[in-house]
Amino acid sequence: MESVEQLLERLAAGVIRDSIGADAPANVRPCGNPKFGDYQVNGILPIAKARGENPRPLAEKVAAALAAALADLAEPPTVAGAGFINIKLKPGFVASRLPAVLADPRLGVPAASPVRTIALDFSAPNVAKTMHVGHLRSTIIGDSIARTLRFLGHRVITDNHIGDWGTQFGFILSGFKKIGPAAKHMLGGQELSIGQIEQIYRKNFEDAEKDPVVREAAKMELVKLQSGDPDTVDLWKRVCDHSILAANKLYKRLRVEFDHTFGESFYHPMLEAVVAELKAKGVAENSEGAVCVFFPDIPQLKDKPFLIKKSDGAFLYATTDLATIKYRVEAWQPGEIIYVTDSRQKLHFQQLFETARRWGHPDIRLAHVTFGSVLGEDNKPIKTRSGEPIKLEQLLNEAEKRALEIVEAQNADLPAETKREIARVVGLGAVKYADLSQNRINDYVFSWPKMLAMQGNTAPYLQYAYVRIRSIFRKGAESGASSMDGKSVVLNDPAEFDLAKFLLRFPEAIELATEDYRPNFICSYLYDLACKFSVFYERCPVLKADEPARASRLLLCQLTAEVLRKGLDLLGIQTIEQM
Repeated sequence: MESVEQLLERLAAGVIRDSIGADAPANVRPCGNPKFGDYQVNGILPIAKARGENPRPLAEKVAAALAAALADLAEPPTVAGAGFINIKLKPGFVASRLPAVLADPRLGVPAASPVRTIALDFSAPNVAKTMHVGHLRSTIIGDSIARTLRFLGHRVITDNHIGDWGTQFGFILSGFKKIGPAAKHMLGGQELSIGQIEQIYRKNFEDAEKDPVVREAAKMELVKLQSGDPDTVDLWKRVCDHSILAANKLYKRLRVEFDHTFGESFYHPMLEAVVAELKAKGVAENSEGAVCVFFPDIPQLKDKPFLIKKSDGAFLYATTDLATIKYRVEAWQPGEIIYVTDSRQKLHFQQLFETARRWGHPDIRLAHVTFGSVLGEDNKPIKTRSGEPIKLEQLLNEAEKRALEIVEAQNADLPAETKREIARVVGLGAVKYADLSQNRINDYVFSWPKMLAMQGNTAPYLQYAYVRIRSIFRKGAESGASSMDGKSVVLNDPAEFDLAKFLLRFPEAIELATEDYRPNFICSYLYDLACKFSVFYERCPVLKADEPARASRLLLCQLTAEVLRKGLDLLGIQTIEQM
């Protein structure tokens, strides 16, 4: 289904071509100031500049021609400033669009064309370590990007690139071997927590700092693992399986799924060949016994070589990431690979992407979606009182606990199971939305009272807006006044017209969110939608209105609910029927 913006852009482009002989995009965008109109044609300025002409006379000529072309859609266009053409939609046109948008499973959002294959790398925790608040942003931002791109129709392949290889496993494995034969039994059961595995690693690492014998034992375990010693590999697999199982419980709780979970170990057999190929192609070269990629032609990288093999023969994250690109290209043929990590890895990905281009992948778009830190009230990275990162499970538990306290206070008569389910949806939704509503490149301050507030730009406010709409239909069903069938839409009140126009702008929010992978544009749209619905709800009676206003307003309510539900779903947030 063509969006209003696309429709206006197509019609305006035709008018520009026919009226002033310019075959150029119309560049239609929402009008910055509502009092001037709903949309603005910005395509005249570049045409005038290229011709060396005054843009305003050209704009006036186009506006006069547009008046005829848009007669059924909009009021006569007006010209403002240096050639901007403002367009105000007519209530009749907006009303005519609403039933089709409601009937459209995509709610008026056009399907992507062309469809792309996109590999999406996000979350990426380390094995044998408890997931903490630092993993939250990558996980939920990546999940929202995947949901949105799939909603548009793209083929998205999600990959959780876990850290399951490296020097830390020498300390983990030697620590477990100290325990003896019981280690395998411990790792085979459910009673061992991921926190206990992490404690074994930390204890052995601390011992190795003090005792050379312990340090040497850890090195030997790493050598055994890398050489494929059966007992060592078996113990390593048990540690990995236990860790992944623990992580998957959190992912299930967050409603996050991956198509693949390939750890660094998956690519280890490929690393030697990757280095050899990069050297053979002249991309990498020997340097003081190591192998590096140099960037003398790139000012910001010319003094920052990309080390892909150490002088002692060890490989690095850089080597693994290059092998990962090679595998993804060969296995999935993506047109784009997206990495969702914190901004501290910016240099690494600049080097990685440039190396990949020189290696022979210039046509694949490589995108690094960065994000800032989660801060405490002291504006420092959020941690426990002991200075440790807050465990993700503890954070989610606290969210549900606080949400349950609110539910208990407001709905004490509900069954206990119902209250717990409401608290789960509201609590987890609040945590996700508080993060996703921020511009991802910025740090943000974590605040329980703010994120769980029933007013303001929060998930509970949006979820309650949905609940309020659903209650209208429940009451209408009881009184037999909930039918929308066979009724024409009328938009006589300014509040219902304003709401209706905004509902047609859902595609624009999705477009903005995918242009630079910023879910906060969806959040902003949903919040504005809920606010406009609130004004409509206060000013326009629904069930008590006479026909045709009642059916028309019920349709507005239904479409608002559907857009809220779908928009929240794209953020990974659920809706509920009561709060």
